[in-house]
Amino acid sequence: MRLPSEIFSFFRALSQNNNREWFAEHKPEFKDLEAQVKGFGNALSDRLNIHDSIDRFKLFRIYRDVRFSKNKTPYKTHFGLTWHRTKPALRGGYYLHLAPNHNFLACGFWDPNPADLLRIRKEFEFDADAFRSLISAPDFKNLWGSLEGNTLKTAPRGFDKHHPDVDLLRFKQLIFSISYTDKEVAAADFIERVDHALQEVRPFVDYMSEVLTTDLNGASLL
Repeated sequence: MRLPSEIFSFFRALSQNNNREWFAEHKPEFKDLEAQVKGFGNALSDRLNIHDSIDRFKLFRIYRDVRFSKNKTPYKTHFGLTWHRTKPALRGGYYLHLAPNHNFLACGFWDPNPADLLRIRKEFEFDADAFRSLISAPDFKNLWGSLEGNTLKTAPRGFDKHHPDVDLLRFKQLIFSISYTDKEVAAADFIERVDHALQEVRPFVDYMSEVLTTDLNGASLL
């Protein structure tokens, strides 16, 4: 399943004509591209379910919610795709962003709820060695780089600001990402590259799944 390079020319044009009249005129073109992107998402779901467990794939709508935004343009100028792992046993999710000169694959926890974030921090406070080992493994680090996400300026409330793993405790999000060029996205092997990347990130999401499905004593919550 190959993504069409026309995605990028369409969104470049939409960026210059982000209004309902232009979109209505070009809606058949958009619907064709949307169908191809949705086909890619479903094909990747099938691949992921060979080695993972995906309960839902979603392609975000192009319509922007402008109610509370100063930017009143009605349409997004990108495609956003998400794959949700099967809860409650499996945690974490995958996201693919497609936009001209701004394509990336991301994995992790964008907005963990307070209970999950506290459980993760408690795990790091107790012992972060296993986590550091898996994210510093050469194959993992060469492909996915370093941990990303918003952080606190100091240790979270209730944690020692001098803790040796305070750099991890400060994270409010836990994300890894890979950037791709437009040419790479439209290449015939892109679905294989994404599938491979998501196999390589499994140690991270599996570690997090184990943490988030056990209590502080390691007993299962399921």
